[in-house]
Formats: sequence, C-alpha cells, structure tokens
Amino acid sequence: MKSLCLALLCSVATLVPLAVVADDLPPLEVPRTAGLPYGVKSIPDRIVLTPGANPAVEMAVSFRTDSLQRTAQAQIAVAVDGPTLEEKAQTVTGTTTYFPSSNGLAHYQQVRFTGLTPDTVYAYRVKGSAGWSEWHQFKTAKTTPEPFRFMYLGDTQNGILTFASRVIRQGFHEGKVDLVVHAGDLAAQRDNLDHDDEWGEWTQAGGYNYSMVPQIPATGNHEYADLILPDGIESRRLGPYWQVQFALPANGAPGVEKTSYFVDYQGARFIVLDGTAALDLGQLQSQTQWLDKTLTDSKANWNFVLFHQPIFTCARPNDTEVLKAAWKPVFDKHKVDLVLQGHDHCYSRLSSEVGRAAGITARKGGKAQGPVYLVSVTGSKMYGLNNRSGTQPDKVAEATELYQIIDVDGARLKLRSYTASGKLYDGFDLERRKDGTNRLLELKEPMLATRKCIGAVGPDGGACVADPKD
Repeated sequence: MKSLCLALLCSVATLVPLAVVADDLPPLEVPRTAGLPYGVKSIPDRIVLTPGANPAVEMAVSFRTDSLQRTAQAQIAVAVDGPTLEEKAQTVTGTTTYFPSSNGLAHYQQVRFTGLTPDTVYAYRVKGSAGWSEWHQFKTAKTTPEPFRFMYLGDTQNGILTFASRVIRQGFHEGKVDLVVHAGDLAAQRDNLDHDDEWGEWTQAGGYNYSMVPQIPATGNHEYADLILPDGIESRRLGPYWQVQFALPANGAPGVEKTSYFVDYQGARFIVLDGTAALDLGQLQSQTQWLDKTLTDSKANWNFVLFHQPIFTCARPNDTEVLKAAWKPVFDKHKVDLVLQGHDHCYSRLSSEVGRAAGITARKGGKAQGPVYLVSVTGSKMYGLNNRSGTQPDKVAEATELYQIIDVDGARLKLRSYTASGKLYDGFDLERRKDGTNRLLELKEPMLATRKCIGAVGPDGGACVADPKD
C-alpha cells in the first residue's frame, strides 16, 4: 500500500489517480516547484493558525509531519518574557490524518486550543518525529468591540511563491495585522494531479505570519476537483488539502459544514460561504437559510461576508445571477457592510448596482450606503475587464496584484487597497450614523490612477497580461 500511495494521491479514505491518460499520450507531470523543496520533514512544517468561532477563548493549529510522528501534539503556555516557556506549558493532543503525496508519506496534524483567556498572548509549539518546532505566538481576541486590523487577499492561485508572496509579505509589512481573510482559489488544483507543491508554496508565501495570525479562508472552485459522475454529469469534490490544512469552526450551514462557518472577532462577524457548493452541488438553499439566520443572530457592530464567485463581476460578461438572486436580498435585509470576493482576477469596488455616477448622486443626497462589494486578486493570473467596468464600479484595475488593509474602530471602518509595491490604489471609509446606517466617504488623499491595459500594452508599460474572460 505504501508504494502505491507514493504514486497516487490518497485522500482520507480513497485513492485518487494523479492522472488518467490514453496509452498514446505522454503522462501528465506532477506540478513541481524548482529545486524540489517540499519533501516531508522530521520537523513540523505548514503550520497554520485558524480561529475558533470565538477567538477570545479558542484557536486551532494545523501542521504537517512525517509519518513517524503518529500523534498530534502541541504545547501551549501563557507567553512570558524570558526563555522559560516550557516550565508551565501544557501538552494538548489532537487528530492525525495519514496523507501520502508526491512529496512523501506525511501526517497532517490538527490541535485545538480551548478554554483560553481573552486578550492574552500565548506561545505554542508543535511536535515532529525529530522534536519540537520553534515557539510561535498568538494573541486571543478581546470579548468587547475593540479596534483591530485585518487583511483581505483575493486569489493567490497562480505564481503563488514567485509573485503572490511579495504581495502577502508587503501586506504584513504594512502594519500589525490581527486576521487574514482569503477569498478562495488559494491554489490551482482542479484536476487529479497532486498539488502538494502548490500548498507548500502557499504556506511558504505567508511564512511564520500564518502560524501567528489567524487565517480565515473561503473555498474557491479550485479548492475542488472536477468529477464526472457515472451518468456522465460533471460535478465537483472537495480536494484533499482543504480539510487537513485548516482546522475551522464547525458551525456552518447543514451539508456544507466543512466549508462554511462564522467567526466573531472584537465586534465584527465574519461569515464564510461556499459559492462552488451553492452553484454546483445543490447547496444554495441550505446556505441561504443559514446566512439569513447567522445574520439575524449576529450581535456584531459590523458584518462581513466572504466567498469566492462574485455577485457583480468585473471580468466575466455576466454577473453570478444565481448567487445574486439568493444572497443579495439577504445582504440588503441585514445591512451587511462588506462583501469580499475573488474569482475574477481583476479589481473592482462597487457601491451601487445602478452605477458609479448614480451612487455618487445618491450619497450626496444623504442616501444610506448598502453593502460594498469588492473583488481583488493577489496572484499572477489576470483577466481583462468587462464592458461594465467603465461605468458600474467605483474603481477597477486589471493586470494588477493587490492586497487590502481594513481597520475596524468603533463607528468607523477604513479600507485601503494597495498595489504589490505598497502604493495606495483605492480606499474609502464607512461611517456608522446614529440611525444605524452607513455613510461612505471617498478618500481625498492621492491615489494611483486607474490601471488598465491600452491595447496590447499593460499598465506598467510591458505586455498586457490580462486575458479576456468569456
């Protein structure tokens, strides 16, 4: 079995061929990173911190070890300022998943830390067969609404280490980030090839930051693999890496518990939906009902919704009408503040469905601001803008890698969108009025002009790398 699993990608309970090819075709190659750096090691790697539903009292960590480390073990202690962490550290055990890949026989380990003290710095380390990792630190959330900062990243998917890593690292360099949200398509899997290298690149791109700052990911269509059912109908199945790389809260929609969930953080509620399951797997109604209830139950000052396929597209000819019909009325009903999305590989900030000019006029007349819809991209794959991009969104970009920094502070939210080199590209403030509605304030500070291709020339003067999307 072990020799077989080296040639096949084994999910938790099934063997999945790397590729199925005809006899007269060359075999498909496993996607590889130059230098083959992602072999399984005796010291833990791919260490990723995720929040519990209430990050004031619970966090979780996932990590990879070699197959000789048969139990999931972590040590955790309240952080002190000297090298004595081990003296009061408690050992916590978790769950282990056997995970063969093209990079060797591995175990993915998950440990959940519960019963934590709010607003407290903890140090933890995780165990591999050759010993412990270094100590990592995180801080639990406060139990009351308090200022915090989070970073929003669109699709990393392509050129993860080559290109997206500098964007992610620039975002962390921008200042203290308390959370990171990912709008799906973290890697480029859609086939039966083993994408272990890509997940190795994803964790390397974030580096130690991903082990210290809680990550809130949404699934994209590339977190799923294409599946042809016996009757010939095309379907999807969740790829094997999602469940082992992220230890997420188990509070999602019925039937979509592995990929939908919510997190409450210092006066804000983050609600994560699975657009692929809604569109392709019959899980639209379940998520819509759960979304409505989760927003109804929310006591948060700010409500953010995160998913992959955008309601309003900036690259594709048509909007995602199925999701728009089901979810937009719920967003409007509950006055959702931000809707964060990916998938289109362009940038769009949209505050009025009827168009930018109408939105400006409405705001000048004192009309309350509804949900603001954003689409962004972090990796190197780019799509051209569609024919609505010149009039409907407030600002757009093509052939541009971006990250977003959002500051939440009482009755004001500040969103700033930066290019890969750290230049301010777009932004706005949301001001909560006394009647509970929002007022959108455009920035007066200097920003880059709209970045678009002109014919075959890109916005940086080189070739336009933004391909049209049919």
